[in-house]
Amino acid sequence: MQINEKIARDLGVKTWQVEAAVKLIDEGNTIPFIARYRKEATGTLTDEQLRDLGESLAYLRSLQERKEKVMESIDEQGKLTAELRKRIEEAQTLVEVEDLYLPYRPKRRTRAGIAKERGLQGLADYILAMKKGSNVLKEAEKYVDPDKEVPDAEAAAAGAMDIVAEQISDEARFRAYIREKTWKSGTIVTSEKAQKKKDDEDGKKESGKPAGKKERRDVYEMYFEYEEALRRIPGHRVLAVNRGEKENYLTVKIQAPEEEILTYLEKQVTHGEKNPDPDTFTYIKAAVKDSYNRLIAPAIERELRNQMTEEAEDGAIRVFASNLEQLLMQQPIAGKVVLGWDPAFRTGCKLAVADPTGRILDTTVIFPTAPQNKVREAKRVLRDLVDKYNVSVISVGNGTASRESEQVITEFIREAGRPVQYVIVNEAGASVYSASKLATEEFPSFDVGQRSAASIARRLQDPLAELVKIDPKAIGVGQYQHDMNQKKLDGALTGVVEKCVNRVGVDLNTASFSLLSYISGISKNVAKNIVSYREENGAFRNRKELLKVTGLGPKAFQQCAGFLRIRGGDQPLDETSVHPESYSAVKELLAGLGLSMDRESFKAAVRMTADPAAKAKELGIGEPTLRDILSELEKPARDPREEMPAPVLRSDVLSIEDLKPGLTLKGTVRNIVDFGAFVDIGVHQDGLVHISKMSRRFIKHPLEVVRVGDVVDVTVLGVDAGKKRISLSMIGE
Repeated sequence: MQINEKIARDLGVKTWQVEAAVKLIDEGNTIPFIARYRKEATGTLTDEQLRDLGESLAYLRSLQERKEKVMESIDEQGKLTAELRKRIEEAQTLVEVEDLYLPYRPKRRTRAGIAKERGLQGLADYILAMKKGSNVLKEAEKYVDPDKEVPDAEAAAAGAMDIVAEQISDEARFRAYIREKTWKSGTIVTSEKAQKKKDDEDGKKESGKPAGKKERRDVYEMYFEYEEALRRIPGHRVLAVNRGEKENYLTVKIQAPEEEILTYLEKQVTHGEKNPDPDTFTYIKAAVKDSYNRLIAPAIERELRNQMTEEAEDGAIRVFASNLEQLLMQQPIAGKVVLGWDPAFRTGCKLAVADPTGRILDTTVIFPTAPQNKVREAKRVLRDLVDKYNVSVISVGNGTASRESEQVITEFIREAGRPVQYVIVNEAGASVYSASKLATEEFPSFDVGQRSAASIARRLQDPLAELVKIDPKAIGVGQYQHDMNQKKLDGALTGVVEKCVNRVGVDLNTASFSLLSYISGISKNVAKNIVSYREENGAFRNRKELLKVTGLGPKAFQQCAGFLRIRGGDQPLDETSVHPESYSAVKELLAGLGLSMDRESFKAAVRMTADPAAKAKELGIGEPTLRDILSELEKPARDPREEMPAPVLRSDVLSIEDLKPGLTLKGTVRNIVDFGAFVDIGVHQDGLVHISKMSRRFIKHPLEVVRVGDVVDVTVLGVDAGKKRISLSMIGE
């Protein structure tokens, strides 16, 4: 199998692009570095294409390694024929390889294996020969041997049928047909688990503890009598069914076209004989049914459910990754003093004031919510903080007591008459961060509540810089994230964070350890060493100084330098994403135009370069590299997040009771799932825009229309205050 050619076909790119990318990856270059600074080599493959390429490369290399081990194992048994070798080498998936290996795989002691030990292989061959006039029981008498635990002819025939059943099961062709037939014509059938239903009705579990809440059981009610075609069931329903089964609410089975499959197997085993010997055919039919029901069907069901789960997980991971990227790339609220508000009831609401750089100026606790209800005192504290620090925005977490806190804040804004606004932020992960070792090191004198309030303030000022401190899974913009392959999820989400951090770039002299550790080529240890070096020696004056950091050698410097910014340093280009390896080209460009190394000259150079293709050739660099350089010179240190929608700042509040069908509102997309998007419209509960209400044209997924952080106009369709459900539409009523 030619790996590079297959990847090229799958990705729809040229083979030479794949070969170049594979070479760069094997040399230890990171995906962000290759995507940004090796465009000529790869033909401008994007970050996403390179990550897909890397995953395919790992899979295909693993597949090739498995093929070699399988062929080696079969060869050691003296059974590797030229035809079998060819079939294994041409296999496109691990499933195909394992199907071919099945007859030769060392097995645990099976019924067929025991029958073979008892000398019954000859009888099995006799049955499969289907000679006219056969008499299986008479032939079986030759194999009766009490010493081998074959007491009579019936026992001998039963053992021979076990051998036939296993031989049928081991045939790769049969498995491939049954797998495809089941996938195309099979259905998934779910029902309420009888024991769970009885437990709920009794009000007790077997342990004697109270049964789970009725609300939890209601989640799976639609699956208590449910059936859907395997190939049509969407990923989110696959994951929901899996969770219901795991939580013991559902029984799940795959229903295949059994009669059709058995007819196929009978024809294959009898080689299509129109009038097979009636005596042996009776035994073959029984062996076929046993083989299918006992050996093949359970294995195929496991395989297909695993395949469906893996595809559903991959889809959910893609949605989670897209949501996370949009959340991380939200536009920062720059240049404002922000008051972070971590709402709570009994323990009080924690407040933290952050200056425009994120430095925490003050923290306190107020008790405007139940049971204390000290609203007047809370407003006084708020007024003092707003006046003292010139607070312009209040960032409120959307957790417990958020609705009650929001009411207090809007009353304060109306009564105070000050130009203060507020915004509800997703506080998912704030509690995880506040109890972490990192938070303890960052705020050693703060308690967890103060740290959480600080995080809520900072995630409005610079979402990327703050959210990188939290495990991406804890940020809460996915679906069923706890039910999927955690290693794969971690890898995908880490890749998203890495992509976002490197796309934005970081200030080398202010970036936290967490932010630095996501930069291309920088490990966690090197990130710590950079911070230590900065603390001991002061601010970096130029990028070259990075080479003095312990553990950061020439290769790491090459990978990271372009993504690190130094403002006001010795070299103006250090403030841009221009890589140091291109500095000489920039100097030559400027000198040729009679310009100097400063910002005004940078912009002039862009205006004066009319033909980038010709100029690139003259400078001896690639045209994509020159275009990236010119883009950077035009607007040094540009922040791509400026192009994203700004957060919706509010000064008043709605309650769910204020919502009426037909009311049009502006909201912010908070989360996207396969079946729709959850939108914050200024009430405590996010509303759901179902996929069918997102566009007048047909769409397969909400991501075709919206992204997390988008500001959208929505119309209220319906409100169920009891269940706290709000139905919204983006296309009117």
